[in-house]
Amino acid sequence: MIAASLILNLIILVPVTTALMRQRPGMDIVFGADTPARRILLSVYLAIAVLSALLLWGVVAQSGLARIYAQSLIGMQIIYKFLTIPLVGLSNTVVRFN
Repeated sequence: MIAASLILNLIILVPVTTALMRQRPGMDIVFGADTPARRILLSVYLAIAVLSALLLWGVVAQSGLARIYAQSLIGMQIIYKFLTIPLVGLSNTVVRFN
């Protein structure tokens, strides 16, 4: 299940981060104009993608420590996504995207 979650992170984040880095016009609809805040979000998404790839390699190699780190990463993602609802509101497209 952990491996599946990490793979899902990569399936979602690779195209999203690529589109954000290439400044595809369609991304402005969801994420707004290219601002420092959007680039900070991109850096968070890139960090999650890189960690997911590294941890997936560790999980596949049956590293117990990688499993613990992966569980922490997934837990952090769940918490931050739920916290955005009361802090930003469901009317925001990024909150709905997440």
